[in-house]
Amino acid sequence: MSNNQPSVNVEINYDIRLRERKYGTAEGKPLSEMRAMAKKAGDQCPFYTPPNGETLEQVKARARDFFEFLCQLVLEESCGKAHTPSGASGRLGITSDDLVPFVNNTSNPVEYSFNGGDTTLDASLLVVTHGAFMKNWIKYFVDDLQFAFPPELKKSGELSVSPNTGISHFVITVGSETNSKPEIQCICVNRHDHLTDLDADTSHYQV
Repeated sequence: MSNNQPSVNVEINYDIRLRERKYGTAEGKPLSEMRAMAKKAGDQCPFYTPPNGETLEQVKARARDFFEFLCQLVLEESCGKAHTPSGASGRLGITSDDLVPFVNNTSNPVEYSFNGGDTTLDASLLVVTHGAFMKNWIKYFVDDLQFAFPPELKKSGELSVSPNTGISHFVITVGSETNSKPEIQCICVNRHDHLTDLDADTSHYQV
């Protein structure tokens, strides 16, 4: 909390596509009950879809729709900045040092090089969502955009559900060409060590 800095003129938008997965008749019930329902249906969590619930493919499609919207929005706004008298003055400079606090802590830390050095961003976006949605969003990166995690990230954490307040940090490069796939760099995924000073028990999360 001591590192928090107030920001002014920060635009906050709400988007229904960022909601948690709909669990139908299992909504609001303990996970143990959903596991029992899945076992009775001959399935396993989280692949099981309760009656009136949302399938994993539907969640991933929702994540894809939001991500494509976000990329298009940044492209349109960055093009608008380029045609203003101030040019690229609204762009954000970022260096490798800026990313050091976000690099995953592992037993054998490896410094992750961000694009080989400094770069300039057209936008810096904070997306706040839910664990199952985030997991399927990252799965969309892997399955549909052929994104590969850096080797220094723990393999067990790549597609696990993020702990509460977990942080995943990606740098996305979007091309203006039609049908071009975004370039995705992962700085960290499901990071939760910011909770250690709060005496929060995160040992049961596989990250």
